[in-house]
Amino acid sequence: MSGAVHKVISLAAWLRGGRILLGAIFFAIALTPTLIPRDDISQGLLAGGCFAIGYGIGALFHWLWRYLELPEPSPSVRPTVNAVLIAVGVLIAVTALALARHWQNATRAAMDMGPAEPSWSLMLGATAIAVIAIVLLVAHLFRASIMLVAPRVQRVVPRKVANVIALVLAAFVFWSITNTVIVRGVFSVMDASFQEWDRLFEPERPQPGDPNKTGGANSLVRWDELGRTGRRYVASAPSADEIAAFSGRPAPTPIRVYVGLQSGVSTDARAKLALNELKRQGGFQRANLIVVTPTGTGWIDPSAIDAVEYLHGGDIASVAIQYSYLNSPLSLLAQPELGAEAARALFREIYGYWTTLPRDQRPKLYLHGLSLGAMNSELSVEPFDLLADPIAGALWSGPPFPSRMWRSITNDRNAGSPAWLPTFRDGRFARFMNQNGSVVPTDTPWGPMRVVYLQYASDAITFFDYQTAYRRPAWMMEPRGPDVSRSLQWFPIVTMLQLAIDMILSNTTPMGFGHVYAPEHYLEAWLAVTGADKWTPEAIARLKQHLAERGRAPPPGADNPYEGRGG
Repeated sequence: MSGAVHKVISLAAWLRGGRILLGAIFFAIALTPTLIPRDDISQGLLAGGCFAIGYGIGALFHWLWRYLELPEPSPSVRPTVNAVLIAVGVLIAVTALALARHWQNATRAAMDMGPAEPSWSLMLGATAIAVIAIVLLVAHLFRASIMLVAPRVQRVVPRKVANVIALVLAAFVFWSITNTVIVRGVFSVMDASFQEWDRLFEPERPQPGDPNKTGGANSLVRWDELGRTGRRYVASAPSADEIAAFSGRPAPTPIRVYVGLQSGVSTDARAKLALNELKRQGGFQRANLIVVTPTGTGWIDPSAIDAVEYLHGGDIASVAIQYSYLNSPLSLLAQPELGAEAARALFREIYGYWTTLPRDQRPKLYLHGLSLGAMNSELSVEPFDLLADPIAGALWSGPPFPSRMWRSITNDRNAGSPAWLPTFRDGRFARFMNQNGSVVPTDTPWGPMRVVYLQYASDAITFFDYQTAYRRPAWMMEPRGPDVSRSLQWFPIVTMLQLAIDMILSNTTPMGFGHVYAPEHYLEAWLAVTGADKWTPEAIARLKQHLAERGRAPPPGADNPYEGRGG
């Protein structure tokens, strides 16, 4: 028995109890609620990673303590102190793990989801332990590499200088391996994989029978060059008969123009091709024209476009060009300039031609984008350049947190309005909407250009902020958004990491929460932007129901246009 106790105390002395205790605190905090419900694996990865960060901070603090030569417990009591600290840390971790499912269910309840499975906590714990073991192994290898290099360098330079050189060399080697071998290799493989996926043909999406549609026999854009997302977008448009059957009035077929990456050797070439295809189809003879910026993969949210096409009885055209195969987060990391470049090029072509048309004979011009598409669509225009001939407006949904105009308006919001649904000045230029609409009265007059941001308080892509690492974000203040758990608390460092995971999982929520925008909410936003006055409240309610059913239940056997949402 004494031998077992001695081994435990020796292990405690090697692990250092303070590090374990701080790691356990970080582990426990990582299990508390944030914006998005998590599966057991992702929660385990986060909790294990947070434990490693807490352990690392503890190690750094211990090194600094010894470097400053501050007093430490005597060698005779140090192992016992470490054992006690480890026991407290284990107690904290086990207690947090027991409460984790309850905390998770608080977040799920805010989104009308059922509770997590009973096995959720067990899988979470196993995943966290695996992550902790891997991180500690890598840390041990890093330390061993320093210990291997430092004695050799000490032969020519002083000991402390040698230690610094060994640390820098080890960091350089580990960074090079991570960046060159792992990160670039992953990006290369994923880019090739997304490209191959984009080329795959879907049997449910045959070439349009109408020769005048994009990709049809008379089109300037070949069907096989549209890409998977482009073909899906063009083929999933509601027909004139579908729109007429709902409205009870004759309707034209909506025009959807899309140009894939394979259709042009450059961004400018694709933008010019999109303009010519739009002119060929008569897009400038429609009452409304929308310049759409897709997400990273080229995906366009059908919830948004279906809503506005039904709202305007099919008398509408939309145009977009693809700029990447990667999904939005990877596109933003690997090709940050491509989206903005494509958005500017397309808007320049469309707006340049639109301004040459007589004002009473041209369509109302709007901008739209979701997620990365919203941010890039913002970057496609400078408001001051539009003063002489303004467009009609823009609908930007789920704008990512770096979005320049969105951030400026949010920071300058009216005093007393919440960060998750702000009001801006007198509401003539920009308004914000969520699941419950806007707080600005509907009879408030608009200016010449209408900008609406559709955002959910539970959307981490919109509300992530690096400053959350050291200060509580404004959107967490009371009152909170309707889809945010009241159990959510702010903690330094860990909350930022939780939100980073929430961004990755933001497309896994039910429709109408997180980063998954519902067609009925889009309809309200388009009503504000375009001002369709012919609809009665009863008809709008009926259209919301129709769009919700269309969005949540695509026709049997059809390729789901709502897959890949958020890009």
